[in-house]
Amino acid sequence: MSTVVNGEVRPVPDTEEAVLPAPESRRLPEAGEGGGPPSSWACGASTILGLVCTGWRAMPVLVETVVDRGLPHFVVVGLPSTAVREARERVRAAVRASGRRFPLHRITVSLSPADLPKEGTSLDLAVALGLLAASGQAPAPPPGWAVFGELGLDGSVRPVRGALSMAVAARQQGVTHLVCPAANAREVALLPGIRPLPARRLDDLLDWLAGPGLPPPVPLPEAGDDPGALGPPAPLPDLASVRGQPCARRALELAAAGGHHLLLLGPPGAGKTLLASCLPGLLPPLDGEAAIEVTAIHSVAGQLPPGAGLIQRPPLRAPHHATPVAAMVGGGKVPRPGEASLAHRGVLLLDELAEFRRETLEALREPLEAGYVTVARLAGAERFPAAFQLVATANPCPCGQPGDRCHCSERQLARYRQALSGPLLDRIDLQVRVRRAALPSTAAAPREDSQTVRERVEAARQLQALRFHRLGLSHPPGQPPVNRWLEAGDAARWAPMGPAARRLLDTLYRDASLGLSSRGLVKVLRVARTAADLEGRDEVTVGDIELAAEFRFPPGW
Repeated sequence: MSTVVNGEVRPVPDTEEAVLPAPESRRLPEAGEGGGPPSSWACGASTILGLVCTGWRAMPVLVETVVDRGLPHFVVVGLPSTAVREARERVRAAVRASGRRFPLHRITVSLSPADLPKEGTSLDLAVALGLLAASGQAPAPPPGWAVFGELGLDGSVRPVRGALSMAVAARQQGVTHLVCPAANAREVALLPGIRPLPARRLDDLLDWLAGPGLPPPVPLPEAGDDPGALGPPAPLPDLASVRGQPCARRALELAAAGGHHLLLLGPPGAGKTLLASCLPGLLPPLDGEAAIEVTAIHSVAGQLPPGAGLIQRPPLRAPHHATPVAAMVGGGKVPRPGEASLAHRGVLLLDELAEFRRETLEALREPLEAGYVTVARLAGAERFPAAFQLVATANPCPCGQPGDRCHCSERQLARYRQALSGPLLDRIDLQVRVRRAALPSTAAAPREDSQTVRERVEAARQLQALRFHRLGLSHPPGQPPVNRWLEAGDAARWAPMGPAARRLLDTLYRDASLGLSSRGLVKVLRVARTAADLEGRDEVTVGDIELAAEFRFPPGW
């Protein structure tokens, strides 16, 4: 078919030629080839698997790119955030800085699933690669590849938060090779079953796709290289450095063995903070999946240094008493983990509990009981894991000198104790009164170190794990089977006891002066179960219940 224009006969293309060719079927002229008008540049489509963080997890995103004839226009659809929309300018500059031509066509990028919002800059690299593949300037990645990373205007690939979470999501999709920023490569390498391809520049990725070779495997951090959440871990205090305090030491052992929450009450200088800081050293190290989960949370929060290894020691978080609700439980326009989630599978230390804002403490009631926190926003709700052990310290009054030496008024005492609501205290299993060490001679007596106590804790936890398995008891998925999660409905199975112990338990519940709630009764029974486990006994005795009740009702509070 032809037509006459200005006396010349010119062919008119058939309508079938408007069908988009495959990305590899046409290409743009290389630099130095003379090129031609923009209308002669290649058009096509491509699909790249990218990754983006949502909360503390990541989700796969199909980056579909179409380069079509039309006036130059670049649009991104699929609920992109401002940062994602700004990727257009970063991609445009990075493509040109890498020696490729930016197509002067109509460019449409669709992020699927289109009904979920996308935040962050981790899709930059996938958008750039999709654009180059659709315009014929680069081959599409082979099956089993995924891409994430932020682009600089000079074509460099910059690190992003949540690399380990993205690697977990990629592995769930069957990805075997993950293109990532070079600064995130060692973090991705922590996950077995997936090979990181560290890219420093956009050119690196294009060279791998065009050539036969791939970069060498990324080395893992050296054994023992566990920088924790905020750099090299400081040595934890050892129980051997604690003078006296037999009751508090016993309560720490119970808390570590059963996963119970603990409140230490006492005057200034009694050693409450030192005792509380010893608890992480009594907990068993994190196993593989738990270490990956904890490390992923810290990565999303930006608390993981580049090149860090897995966090294998239970984390210890000690927020300031002025910490607001959003920083404690998580929040923000884009929800991020708070202190409660950063202490997941570890210890949340609240020093001077009564000095915290009441609304901040009340926000902890859900994670104390359920082990997670839900942050609701207009765009949806995010659930962050927060199965921490609460260890709190408090003075008995504002002046810290109870008894005859106290000069606080009744009004001051009432206001001070109003910060701690009854429902909050009811969720704390162990409440211990700490007194100052009496005599220097006490310090000369031999004291157990943390290693000795940790061995007993691990033995007790093994008994608990066997009981959960043998009796078919339930506990939250991904959490260790410890007595903290025992349910009241199964008490007859997990807490066998004799008639005397049953009578004592019934007496405690009926004593109106104690004010023991149903939840409090279950917590007494859980602590008694832990005391029996530390002794290697299956039956809960009167002595176990008396010990649990003593730690439930400390004098002077």
